[in-house]
Amino acid sequence: MTPEVPPTRPALLRLIGGTPLIELPRLSPKPGVRIFAKLEGQNPSGSVKDRIALALVEQAEADGSLAKGQTLVEASSGNTGIALAMVAKQKGYPLKVVIPMEVVPSIADVFQLYGIEVVWCRSCVGMKSAIDRSQALAEEHGWHNVAQFTNPVNVRVHHDTTGAEIVEELPEVDVFVAGIGTGGTLMGVGTRLREHNPRVQLVGVEPKLGDHLQGLRSLEEGYRPPLLDLDLLNGRMLVDSATAIAAAERVVREEGINAGVSAGATLAAALRRAERMDRGNIVVMFSDGGWKYIPARPWDDARRGNEDLDNIHWW
Repeated sequence: MTPEVPPTRPALLRLIGGTPLIELPRLSPKPGVRIFAKLEGQNPSGSVKDRIALALVEQAEADGSLAKGQTLVEASSGNTGIALAMVAKQKGYPLKVVIPMEVVPSIADVFQLYGIEVVWCRSCVGMKSAIDRSQALAEEHGWHNVAQFTNPVNVRVHHDTTGAEIVEELPEVDVFVAGIGTGGTLMGVGTRLREHNPRVQLVGVEPKLGDHLQGLRSLEEGYRPPLLDLDLLNGRMLVDSATAIAAAERVVREEGINAGVSAGATLAAALRRAERMDRGNIVVMFSDGGWKYIPARPWDDARRGNEDLDNIHWW
């Protein structure tokens, strides 16, 4: 069973979690293989990051490391910053978000709408420059560094909520596919699924990054999230932006689900895994919806095979 929601939590924040798990019957390549999507875009701010934003802030409140009215600061390429903007508004905290300059253009528009100050930085080893800058700003100004990339609460909340929800709705999971990101979703959900069934296969998906993002091609060359335990994974897949965007376009055209680019990446990986299976259930994390990416029209560039797509932090 999923944890009870504290009655003192603001009403909007009580809507976080409990997202639907939806089968994608039109996309499965084989009759015996069923693919299910966990639709995290149904969270209030539109992504899976609502879960960790709330959990990290409430943990800091509980342990006294976050004072009333203290400024929050965090490194993000989009979704965590947006989730924190919502939580900060509900709880009364100022917020600064450190963002690489190579993010999707519409992300800045969202922060402007929220009235959140953005600190821009150049990419270096993926998100590492933003992470380092966030920590430095916290130390310099006495702000609270939310630290999604290192705080084990990130893993715990996905174990206790996201993973528990999947087990409750679909006990027979054979493969779980999620973006690697901070490692929180993959580790938290993965450990919860394996407590129920030790044979569950865990597949992590990485973005292929272009030359403008230091030419990094894998975790070995870039920043490895401290929360990530590679020994727990059964496989890792590298997905380029064009493939991810094409898969996101496919799911909206065939299933009517407007999914984000990271969802396209995990779906592309799941379809590759499904081709090697005779039967079984695959659960795929759809970490956000596709609405915020529409102004950039990435599918046009994907159809043209524009390699510059890999020089943007889509997810």
